[in-house]
Amino acid sequence: MHRDLAVNIAADIATIQSIEAVPTILETVAAITGLRFVCVARVTADSWTTCAVLDRLAFGLNVGDGLDVTTTLCEEVRDTGSAVVIDNVSTDARYHDHHTPRIYGFQSYISVPLFRPNGEYFGTLCGLDPVAANLSVPAVTNSLALFAQLISKQLETERILADAQHALLGELESAELREQFIAVLGHDLRTPLSSIVSGAEVLRMLELPPNALRVVDRIGRSALRISGLVDDVVDFTRGRMGGGIALALKPEPALQAAFEQVVAELRGAYPQREIVADILIVGAVLCDAGRLAQLMSNLVKNALVHGDPSRPVWVQAHRRDGKLELIVSNEGSAMTPETMAQLFKPFWRGNPGVGGQGLGLGLFIVSEIAQSHGGDIDVLSADNLTSFIFTLK
Repeated sequence: MHRDLAVNIAADIATIQSIEAVPTILETVAAITGLRFVCVARVTADSWTTCAVLDRLAFGLNVGDGLDVTTTLCEEVRDTGSAVVIDNVSTDARYHDHHTPRIYGFQSYISVPLFRPNGEYFGTLCGLDPVAANLSVPAVTNSLALFAQLISKQLETERILADAQHALLGELESAELREQFIAVLGHDLRTPLSSIVSGAEVLRMLELPPNALRVVDRIGRSALRISGLVDDVVDFTRGRMGGGIALALKPEPALQAAFEQVVAELRGAYPQREIVADILIVGAVLCDAGRLAQLMSNLVKNALVHGDPSRPVWVQAHRRDGKLELIVSNEGSAMTPETMAQLFKPFWRGNPGVGGQGLGLGLFIVSEIAQSHGGDIDVLSADNLTSFIFTLK
């Protein structure tokens, strides 16, 4: 394989591997179809390379492995731009004497093309099994077509996000970069993410097995988590380059309900964890309720990730004598003074091995929201108890 092509394929493999939803998509395809080998393949005129794989057949292909493209049906998918679906090779008029089923020993097979958003062919989402399967029904073909579309959109999302983050870190103080960066994140990233979330909602309406529905739920949660990362980067950009996070201040009589909603959502997202909430906010508070809900959410997520998983996270929010106080506490090893000095810096994580999928912006954004409100954020950590305290007068 030509060196430049090999480098490009290696980059494509890394991109597919970085898409959090791909493993759950492969699991869902296996659950919907009954196929025991499912993969995402990069297909060029001269090569076929595995980018992600679910193998319950001991087929023997791992990520990065290749096949002679002329022995595969993915070559036909590449040339025609259309899916190939085989329920049963032995009764299929077109493929019962084809060399590919004989080489690889399958009876059922499906391969759906993957395209980049610019229309360039990328490869296939494909699966096979030595046992015949009913794959040509609309519920299966439509679902795989949707999964292929989601992967295709996410390929572009990953490229844009990587380019934008690289540009941000290299030229953070450029006003022109700020506007371009926010525009890219606000439009180009949120649009495909919205497609993924919508796609998960469509799949929930199908009559899927319970295990497949659980995987679809994970896809939806993954997309929402990525959306949260995008929001964090947008807030970071505005906070560092635009003079702070913009607020829509107004007397908010329903801040308690907003905080309770945050707790309910996080209980749903972390069902294995206990969150003990004591929230009582009487009267209207001059604030941006959405931003304070974001502040609380970031603090509680931080406590869930870094606290003792066997112990609860405590959330207290009260308004007394005209002052709003929010305290989020967790048990666990006390932080060192050196760690506490770094907490609110962007892209910093105290323990990269814990919660390492984030960008390290959550507490920085907490600090920015507190500052924009004219409030204070403090940390106390001693005797295996850490508390973040936000006060607003």
